[in-house]
Amino acid sequence: MGTSAEEPPSPPPPLEWDQSSSDGEEPSPSTSISFDRDRHVAYLEMMYQMLPAITNRKRSIAHSRLLHHFRPGHARCSRSNKDAVASWVLSFQAHPGDKNQLNNGQFYGFQGSRSSQFPLGCDGVLIHNLSHLASTYCALATLKTVGYNLSNVDSKSILTSMRNLQQPDGSFLPIHIGAETDLRFVYCAVYDGGFGMVPGSESHGGGTYCAVASLRLMGFMEDDVLSTSGASSVIDLPLLLEWCLQRQAADGGFQGRPNKPSDTCYAFWVGAVLRILGGYKLIDGKALREFLITCQSKYGGFGKFPGELPDIYHSYYGCTAFSLLEEPGLNSLSFELGITDVAALGI
Repeated sequence: MGTSAEEPPSPPPPLEWDQSSSDGEEPSPSTSISFDRDRHVAYLEMMYQMLPAITNRKRSIAHSRLLHHFRPGHARCSRSNKDAVASWVLSFQAHPGDKNQLNNGQFYGFQGSRSSQFPLGCDGVLIHNLSHLASTYCALATLKTVGYNLSNVDSKSILTSMRNLQQPDGSFLPIHIGAETDLRFVYCAVYDGGFGMVPGSESHGGGTYCAVASLRLMGFMEDDVLSTSGASSVIDLPLLLEWCLQRQAADGGFQGRPNKPSDTCYAFWVGAVLRILGGYKLIDGKALREFLITCQSKYGGFGKFPGELPDIYHSYYGCTAFSLLEEPGLNSLSFELGITDVAALGI
């Protein structure tokens, strides 16, 4: 067989681009007129697979929150994966050396990442404890969602030591070494009917949710309180209802504060408050649905505003907002806990 010069490789086939988003332009909003559940599930599964392995020691508190936000997609998750998630989350709980340490001023909850988790001392006692209330909420919500039996969690240490975080004014520090105190860690009403993050601050959709959900969980508010004849409340219900309803903007979406643009996440924060109060039927559900559809990406997931690329945070709240709208194919929500009714069973 004669030898010949090796022929150059064939050029790769031309890339096929979606013509609707060519020339480097940002992707357009979804052209779908319905909630694209399967595409959202695919997007969330893709994002889940992109997370570092469960055993990666560099995994951060953000990833713990991503696990929590991943839940509304209702993506398929095997028992082995659920067990791995539960085992990983449980590895972040700080445990006291003995019961006498529960009153030493520290909080024995869950730490947010390996970078904030120090090794035990030579005697096996925890030297540096950076347990955080937000991480503890995410951890417990994630465990409940994957079906873990919370009776196996050291709840006594969490509840007893949590008292060390409460301040004289009733607020909570998120961590015993000191930090800001606001309504996120109680989860202050102002004269316009909503709640600010701290006393005297501007009312905010997220702060209002934290306040109302906390009051409901502590038993200071009845469920569907607006429909209860002669119901008394610790807050000005008519003023709060008016403030919430005014947050629905002309485009159908909800804003977090007056004179701010509508944002996907506030369809949950404000919408859930109205659900708790029993006033959700007063919103324009059709307009809200149309707004959320404009925030739905053709790649799956939701962006913050219409036409923006999707992210996990707004995808979570976009899905929960559709759950509030009773979208077929989505699990119903426990409004005050921010997790599905199925996951909330037994709490």
